[in-house]
Amino acid sequence: MTIPNLTLNNGVTMPAIGFGVYQTPPAETIAAVDRALSTGYRHIDTAAAYGNEREVGEAVRRSGLDRDDVFLETKIWISDFGYSETLHGFDKSAGKLGVDRIDLLILHQALPDEFELTVQAYKALEKLYADGKVRAIGVSNFMPDHLTRLLAETEIVPAVNQIEVHPYFRQSELLAVDTEHGILNQAWSPIGGITFYRDGSKGSTLKDPVIGEIAAAHGKSPAQVMLRWHTQQGRQAIPKSVTPSRIAENFDIFDFELSAEQLSAIDALDTGIRGGPEPEAMTRQRFGMPIPEA
Repeated sequence: MTIPNLTLNNGVTMPAIGFGVYQTPPAETIAAVDRALSTGYRHIDTAAAYGNEREVGEAVRRSGLDRDDVFLETKIWISDFGYSETLHGFDKSAGKLGVDRIDLLILHQALPDEFELTVQAYKALEKLYADGKVRAIGVSNFMPDHLTRLLAETEIVPAVNQIEVHPYFRQSELLAVDTEHGILNQAWSPIGGITFYRDGSKGSTLKDPVIGEIAAAHGKSPAQVMLRWHTQQGRQAIPKSVTPSRIAENFDIFDFELSAEQLSAIDALDTGIRGGPEPEAMTRQRFGMPIPEA
């Protein structure tokens, strides 16, 4: 199956669906990424903070695919924010991935209480982009006010904002702000996996009756319906799994179309309840951790 591409604001193209390795133990990462690449995924999303960049790189090398055929994305953790620190963060990530150039490098979070460090980190990304060491740069978990502050102090509009988006937490205002600025929305936890273990959750999106009814109408799974919801609304989705059958299932989403009514019905499931950390609560004191050298 051929996956549609999305075009970033600098003209670089990226597959409409990627493969995530958040919380995938390093010992399981090579096999999971190998399975994903064999299935047909061509975008792998990792991060310095995940601790599995080295295994992602090894899986890509073992695949035998040309380097240019695999879109690699990783993230700079807050512990490595600052201009020189972020430049070195690139060296660490590139070294672990075993590549000279990273396709998409983004800041993992904003630091609201130390925003100047965030700006300096992004200026380092701009330098890496100018030097051809990365093909595109962006951010993750940035809220509208973070974007306003960043855009006022930097030159390059982020290519993506990777954020928590799923039927129970759509972030409609943020989606609109990103789109207004030409920033592609990337959905992490796209099938609401974070809701499965969240205190006070409405429950699992996979068992939602509205999604289940739509899935039955198309002969698809609830996960496939949610991923199609993202792609039809112009978002890139990054599902994660180590289970071969689910890796294949999550990839098989481009042979059906949700109606406008079905898309709206899924939109209406939004609870406004965030599953991940509050972006305003992100500090190095609470969440900082050393990122090992390559």
